[in-house]
Amino acid sequence: MSGGPGLRRFVGQAPSPPPAAEAAPAEVETCELCGTPAGPRHGHVVDTENRSLMCACRACFLLFTRPDAGGGRFRAVPERHLHDPARPLTTAEWEGLGIPVGAVFFLRGAEGLSAFYPSPAGATECLLDLDAWAELSAEHPLLAAAEPEVEAILIHSAAGSVECFLVPIDLCYQLVGLVRMFWKGFDGGQEAHEHIDGFFAELRARAGTFEPMVEE
Repeated sequence: MSGGPGLRRFVGQAPSPPPAAEAAPAEVETCELCGTPAGPRHGHVVDTENRSLMCACRACFLLFTRPDAGGGRFRAVPERHLHDPARPLTTAEWEGLGIPVGAVFFLRGAEGLSAFYPSPAGATECLLDLDAWAELSAEHPLLAAAEPEVEAILIHSAAGSVECFLVPIDLCYQLVGLVRMFWKGFDGGQEAHEHIDGFFAELRARAGTFEPMVEE
């Protein structure tokens, strides 16, 4: 999935700043659906046919929250951020997936479940043991609760602990952008890790508690 023009600050490489005497005016974000100003804090819509994220003004965002809008091609990215402190992933469960990176997000689309990790080259797909994922999802309902195409499961492993969140897909590409812009050398460098730590600190503060549906 690639980002539209409005997501350059997330998924693109950091541009070289212009000379002070020739500073460019701030770019005005526009809605990629209707062309009106989207505002500095705006939502995003997924184009499921082109697998791309589009910046959307509030009116267009709300329009595509309806499942039948746009024939199902366009879907508004939800705004929920959830974790499940009652059923945390253990280090052994995480290692059972066999993914040798510290952060990865899982996205379900028309072709099934895919796993990606942020890297200096962008969102990089990695191999996923689907049987191991199915077993883990049976024990952790949060893993199966993300809406296809527009939400993802983001897992972060660091300092011997594992964190798991259900997040909007655009948040994953924000993390990808941080890695692309700030990662240096083999281990990333202090600046990159400070930005990544800040990202997850903010996510922890925002995340609400997941409540699985109870079958009657």
